[in-house]
Amino acid sequence: MPYKSFSMHELSEKFGVSNKRALIFNNISTVKISQRLQDNIDDSSLFSLTSEKAKSEAIIFPIMSEIKRNNKDKISIFSGERLDVDEKMGLNGECDFIISKNSNSFEVESPIITVIEAKKDNSDLGIAQCSAQMIGSKFFNEKRNHPIVPLYGCVTNADNWQFLMLKDNIITIDIKKYYLNKLDELLGVFQFIIESYSYDLV
Repeated sequence: MPYKSFSMHELSEKFGVSNKRALIFNNISTVKISQRLQDNIDDSSLFSLTSEKAKSEAIIFPIMSEIKRNNKDKISIFSGERLDVDEKMGLNGECDFIISKNSNSFEVESPIITVIEAKKDNSDLGIAQCSAQMIGSKFFNEKRNHPIVPLYGCVTNADNWQFLMLKDNIITIDIKKYYLNKLDELLGVFQFIIESYSYDLV
């Protein structure tokens, strides 16, 4: 049972996590959009974004690139990497994007945020998969003696972005969604999360 196969009920039964809906972030400062990113987003309107691949290439990847440019010495971002923690527990499979606490790593270390593309724009399915990946990240970090609390996730269909947080075995699903037409606010949330961690790992 890989990450994508879980339901929220199965996660609760298997890992003892509960979930709730609440506002996660307050008073987030916006981050100015670079001209480079704005041009990429504007160019995306030239394409028929009818597939997950097209949305990822035209919108999601440029946003991830912007986040990396803004935090060159703080994080690494991985695309399409596997996070195989424990196959017997179902904590295995590919992640669309992983943001890691270590900068310029060649392999995934200390994941802090997992970002997944909502399959067929179904955010409910995306939330369960993202929650499973956050649990996988928790076990991954603990096995390497680098526990990180809280952990975050994000589900997106490229136009709207919804965040999740795992803390004390509670998965909080943000009641607020962030939208592409307010990209400076979305970048602000990612920046807030990244800056909430220290970078003193060896």
